[in-house]
Amino acid sequence: MDSNEYLQASGGEAQGKPPPDRRSEQRVGPGLHIVATPIGNLRDITLRALDVLRAVDLIACEDTRVFAKLAGHYGIAVPTVSYSDATQDASEPRLLRALAEGKRVALVSDAGMPLISDPGYRLVRAAVAGGHAVTVAPGPSAVPMALALAGLPTDRFYFGGFLPAKPAERRRAIAEAAQVPATLVFFEAPHRLAASLADLGELLGERPAAVARELTKMFEEVRRAPLTDLAAHYAAQAEVRGEIVLVIGPPGEAAAPPGEALDAALRQAMAGASVKDAAAEIAARFGLKRRDVYARALELKRKG
Repeated sequence: MDSNEYLQASGGEAQGKPPPDRRSEQRVGPGLHIVATPIGNLRDITLRALDVLRAVDLIACEDTRVFAKLAGHYGIAVPTVSYSDATQDASEPRLLRALAEGKRVALVSDAGMPLISDPGYRLVRAAVAGGHAVTVAPGPSAVPMALALAGLPTDRFYFGGFLPAKPAERRRAIAEAAQVPATLVFFEAPHRLAASLADLGELLGERPAAVARELTKMFEEVRRAPLTDLAAHYAAQAEVRGEIVLVIGPPGEAAAPPGEALDAALRQAMAGASVKDAAAEIAARFGLKRRDVYARALELKRKG
């Protein structure tokens, strides 16, 4: 998940930089090393991540300018190369040549765990195909962090990345995820938050949800409420900033609607859509089984 803001811990410089573990550096062998970096607070970096980043021969960064802030803070003096959606075609051959020469290459994103809605899987696939070792130095990720804070079931979850920007595509993606029997997790851009919450509320109904914003940063916020309440709250905000994770309870978390409300919703939906599409939309909105709603829709249609 992208972040252009690295905040200093406790409002100032870190209290000293941990010395490198020379034994760990010696254990960083040739190959591709996927390294997680902080999503906000610089002190969330792991000691192992620092060992790897200091020991490698080349670091592939989503944005070299963003990584320079982390590198400067921890004294990492290793050559970097840009590896983003826009630059991966040009930089990937260089990285693969380095791996073929037995070099140690690290992959980092702007913040958090690489490859989670960030570029990198192509490089990993190519490295594996080339017979190169691939390892991970794990660390912060906004997805499990938001799940832990949301107060919603965590035994099963579905991560859908960023919701589509176009309204029709976004609603289609929400409808597809509606029947997944798990907690839903999405990333969202601040300028689209209100519109996405409105669509989620309309299609998923009163499911409990949480908006986690600016995690680990100075203005961290976690707001928990039913989807429609969250939609109303953020629609009234003049401006929303920061990195955002949406966490939504699984089907069945919201109370089932009374029969009259279900019938009214079905009749309204069928006025502008086929029975099948109307049933899918209403099932998604209320977190009900699609086949049951479809059967009720057919019954209402027969009755006229």
